[in-house]
Amino acid sequence: MQSSERHEKTATIDAGQTPIRRGRFGRTFWTLNAIEMWERLAFYNLRVMAPIYIMQADNPGGLHLSAADKGTIYAWWAVFQSLLPMVTGGLADRFGYKRTLGFALSLMLTGYVMMAVLRDLPWISNYWAFFLSIMTLATGTAFFKPSLQGSLAHQLTKETSSVGWGIFYWVVNVGAFIGPFMPSLLQALGGLFPAILGAEPHSKEAWRHLFLASALVTCFNFPLLLTIRDSPSGASQTEPIFGVLRRTFVNFFEPRLLCWILIMSCFCLMMYQLWDLQPNFIVDWVDSGPMAQSLERLPPVLRNALVEQTDRGPMIPQQLLLNFNAFFIIVGVVGVSWLTRRMRTLAAMLIGMVAVTAGLLVSGWTQNAWILVAGILCFSVGEMMTGPKNNEYLALIAPPGKKGLYLGYANIPMGLGVFVGSWLAGLIYGRFGEKAVLALRYLAEHTPFGADKNWSGDAATLEAALGVRRTEAMRKLQEATGLDPAAATQLLWDTYSPQYLWIPFVLIGIAATGALWIFTQRAKRWADMNA
Repeated sequence: MQSSERHEKTATIDAGQTPIRRGRFGRTFWTLNAIEMWERLAFYNLRVMAPIYIMQADNPGGLHLSAADKGTIYAWWAVFQSLLPMVTGGLADRFGYKRTLGFALSLMLTGYVMMAVLRDLPWISNYWAFFLSIMTLATGTAFFKPSLQGSLAHQLTKETSSVGWGIFYWVVNVGAFIGPFMPSLLQALGGLFPAILGAEPHSKEAWRHLFLASALVTCFNFPLLLTIRDSPSGASQTEPIFGVLRRTFVNFFEPRLLCWILIMSCFCLMMYQLWDLQPNFIVDWVDSGPMAQSLERLPPVLRNALVEQTDRGPMIPQQLLLNFNAFFIIVGVVGVSWLTRRMRTLAAMLIGMVAVTAGLLVSGWTQNAWILVAGILCFSVGEMMTGPKNNEYLALIAPPGKKGLYLGYANIPMGLGVFVGSWLAGLIYGRFGEKAVLALRYLAEHTPFGADKNWSGDAATLEAALGVRRTEAMRKLQEATGLDPAAATQLLWDTYSPQYLWIPFVLIGIAATGALWIFTQRAKRWADMNA
């Protein structure tokens, strides 16, 4: 910030808001960021492991559902978590941010506890137990996001907006960075307190501990919530609920805003595959053995927390490889936000989208863990320019009294994009990318075992046609070929080229980037959208 921006003069964003000093952040701003950090820590403890829990064939305590089942769960997860804010943002403005935050945290706590306990009930299937738990969590998140971000927006001025949202995005990634270490931490604590936390890695009991840990972390936010003063939204506190809903949909169908939402939805469809599809891709295909060997000189306790034993040898867990994304953002996002503080938000987002698209292609086109990390670095630089600017743009163009509403709209692209992307990823990965499915396919197409099985060519019928379950596919392939797990994995990679599955997502990212460039040029003519 320039020195002229640090003077003692106060400024407000909306009428009725508590004055805040230009260029400075008050206690409420930092408390809201702390609440966001704990919420994200609990969430990412679950999110980075959920793809493995849902469908990974070689995870002993997982649900062993199909890629299509995972796609359905993730699609509806996105709908509840990201499209509901279209409504809950207006409700947060109407009922108050603090009250809405308390309700949201209660729902999220309930969702985590449901994950821990519903699976063992005899009257509900594994699929529906997890689905109902996730929907409860997602509904809580849908109330949490616009209420916290709306309150945060009222703590910022035009001068502090860029850096303020950069700090917020930094805090988000602090939680996202710490969360993936919690499974290793719980495993270490299990060795110290076996009577309480002792459980075999990836067993049903270990998964239960993981979900309860997220519930415990969520509880940390209730005392913090009591310490903040609610920020007046500027909206009517007596408006009927149906009036809020009507206003929500009227604003949503403003043509220019709708166009922006559709562009960002395509971008999110591509972007979120790093967190939703890449975990399974890494476990199936990426060889991080050389990276694990580079850690041999570390103390055994630390090395055991960073390296896991797999059938292909010592590997870096997928959640820690993907955690480079959060690490890079923690290191760079505040600096990038400062550097781009005078750029038009749309111009910065355009550059970021190019980098994200390139990073996803690089990280998905390799079995080498070091190249994967290089792709994640490129992806992360782009994310630093699109993530904070996304919220900043909507906060800047939002009319008075509608910041919660507009920041609720910020979640819609993620909802639409992840909904379609999850369905598409389930379809593509379940046929062309999942190692267990490709192992079954190789048995059917290239070994005597499948010669008389009359397989129709449909991947969905492989298990039934061969009489081999997905969870046993790699073992059966090794028996038929005489190869060890690493060589069998390489055989499937060379035969079926699963890296090609990333091409449709990258093409969608390129299309979104082109559309945003056109929107940026048009926005120069619109004073209310040219931010």
